[in-house]
This record gives sequence, C-alpha cells and structure tokens, in this order.
Amino acid sequence: MENGSKSMNTPTNVTIKGTLGTLMASIDEDKKMNLISLGMGDPTAYSCFTTNTVVQDSVVQTLESQRFNGYSPTVGLPQTRKAIAEYLSINLPYKLSEDDVFITAGCTQAIEVAVSILAKPSANILVPKPGFPIYELCAAFRNVEIRHYDLLPDKGWEVDLAAVDALTDHNTVAIVVINPGNPCGNVYSYQHLKKIAETAKRHKILVVADEVYGHLAFGENPFVPMGIFGSMVPVLTLGSLSKRWLVPGWRLGWFVTTDPNGIFKNAKTVDRLKKYFDICGGPATFIQAAVPRILEDTKEVFFTRTLGTLKQTSYICFKKIKEIPCFTCPQKPQGAMAIMVKLNVSLLKDIIDDIDFCFKLAKEETVILLPGLTVGLKNWVRITFAAEPSSLEEALDRVKSFYQRHSRQQNGLN
Repeated sequence: MENGSKSMNTPTNVTIKGTLGTLMASIDEDKKMNLISLGMGDPTAYSCFTTNTVVQDSVVQTLESQRFNGYSPTVGLPQTRKAIAEYLSINLPYKLSEDDVFITAGCTQAIEVAVSILAKPSANILVPKPGFPIYELCAAFRNVEIRHYDLLPDKGWEVDLAAVDALTDHNTVAIVVINPGNPCGNVYSYQHLKKIAETAKRHKILVVADEVYGHLAFGENPFVPMGIFGSMVPVLTLGSLSKRWLVPGWRLGWFVTTDPNGIFKNAKTVDRLKKYFDICGGPATFIQAAVPRILEDTKEVFFTRTLGTLKQTSYICFKKIKEIPCFTCPQKPQGAMAIMVKLNVSLLKDIIDDIDFCFKLAKEETVILLPGLTVGLKNWVRITFAAEPSSLEEALDRVKSFYQRHSRQQNGLN
C-alpha cells in the first residue's frame, strides 16, 4: 500500500465451513443427489430434528405484532436479557441479572466478543485440541496468541491439566472449555469441571465456557454449567438457542458474565462491553422478542425427544464405526452431536492422511466427513451423528465399502 501503510494479511486458519465447502465442490454435480453429509453440526437438515410449535409460534406472534420492526438496544432487548438470566440461573447457586447478559448473533459472535474483549498486547488464550477453529480465527484477527492444551481421548477427552499448568504464563488471560464437547461428544463431570476452575483460579485467569451444546447430555454425566464455579473464578458463559431448540439459522446467542463477585465485571469492563456491542449487529429484533416465551413455554417432552433421538443415532454411529477396521472410537458419545474417530492410515494402501481420506471418500462415495486436522487432530475424523438414522447407517455403510476397496488386504476383507 502507498504512503507507508502496512498491508493486512488475511488469516490462513482453516475453518469447518471452508473445509466442507471444498469437499462439496470436489463432488461431481451429477452425484450430489446422493450426497450424505455427516460433516456439519446442523441437525435441521434431517426431518427427525425439528423445532417445536411453541418456538415457531412465538416468532410468528412477535413478527405479526408489528412492535418489533425497529432497532433493539445494541446489548439486546431488556426482556430478552432478563429471560436468559432467569433461564441460566435455574442451574446456578446464585441469581444472574439482565445486566449480566448480552445478546449476540449466535454463539459464534459470542466467541468473537469474548476474544476481542480479552485482547491486549501479548495476551494469550488457552484453547482445547481438538476444538472449534473459530477461536483461532477470531484470535488471528485480534493478534491474540492461541496456545493449545490437549484433551485426553483415553480419559473421556478430559482436559490435560498438567499441560494447562505448563502453558500458562503471566500473559495468559483465559482458558476456553467446551462442554458438552464439540468435536468429541464428551460431557465433563462436576469433579473435573471443579478441577478446571481451581486451576484457572490458581493462575488468576478467566474461564470462557462454550456451552452452545448445553443440556444436550444423554450419557453417564449430566450437564453441569461452568457458571456453578463462578464464585471461585470468573466465567464468561457463551450459548445460544441453536442446538437445544434446533434453530441454528436464527442466530440467537448470548454472552454472559457469570461472575457474582465482580472480579471481571467491573464498571470499566461493562462500559467496554457496551461500547463494543455498539459496533456489533445482533439478531433480528422480532427473534429476540420471542425468546421469553420460547424459554418459558417449551415443554420438557420436546427436550426429552431430542435427547432420545441423539442417543439413538449416537448408538448407531458408535456401532457402525466398530465395523470399519481403520476407525477407532475412544468412547461412546455422551452428548452434543459429533464424535472424533481415530483413522489408521497404515491399513489403507493409497491414503496419505485424514485430508486425503475425506476427499477421496467424498469423490467415490458421496459422503462427507470432516478431516480431523480442521479441528486440530491429524489422522482423526469428526463424524456428526445428528442425522436421520437411515441416512447415518447408509453413510457409514458407504464408508465401510470405501475401506474395503482401499484396504491393504488384497481381497478387501478384514
């Protein structure tokens, strides 16, 4: 650029949507009618995952009222913030107020807000590996260093707390915890979350609790919100309607300061947050206005049905994976909508790595899986099980056929 200005480089971070788009583009047009994608965490692509009438009627009601066609306050409608505060407080040992809640355009914008607010010269944030690559992308735009701590597959994808201790220094500002886990399908116990909180307290850093899959737990451990430990360590809770209510396209999320002792949430921080939200575009006003009724009137039977379907499809997925010799799954899914599967490329005669595997699979079988490298683990694959049972079975049968064709064993059997 002229006049001595420095040009800005576009971050080179991989993204899930970018990778899936490239995989999709590699499939011949005449084959796309038979496509089954287990790569994206959007359950609404399948008829067994639909939201309920209360959710739809609430939006229709606010839209037809003609009262919510204008701008909302940049931090969100007061009644929406109050409703979310009350909803989250149900599972906490203290009460949140509407001033703790900021409305965002989905959980992705909540992540962007968290990284931006925590950004300062030389700051670093600890994020899980495997994890959700939006954190790295947001950090790249804010010149924040990302340090990866390992999740331990043989221990239910628990946080490697020794690695956290080793990675943390005086410039570390926060640790990101994703629970229920994306991409691993794990759900942390109360005891493990407490250890994470104690570690964060010892290092005097915040916890960013990514709970976009909050309450989607169907295994041994119930969902425990990180905010329970807010009196021990400040927690920034990120969430949305997207997954639990099956409306990811509505882009209704929240950024919440679960910090009852006001360690993070002081007057200066609140003022900074408000000013930052002045430059953010939040969700449509009529969607925000529907939230109080959605949270109040959605019946438990809807959530129970969704969990039942996820439990069923996770079981199908886990069972079918066992039939594919090049795949190993460390544990049965416990929550969320996806699992990580280890890929043994040594059993395949012409596959280099997980990227090569997924591109050849897409081309030959019209099935899309997400390469593990996209979420931080080479030679692993993420499989989304939030799909129609018949589609899930068909897709994994195709993967098995793909394995048999590419197996090092000449007869294709194992």
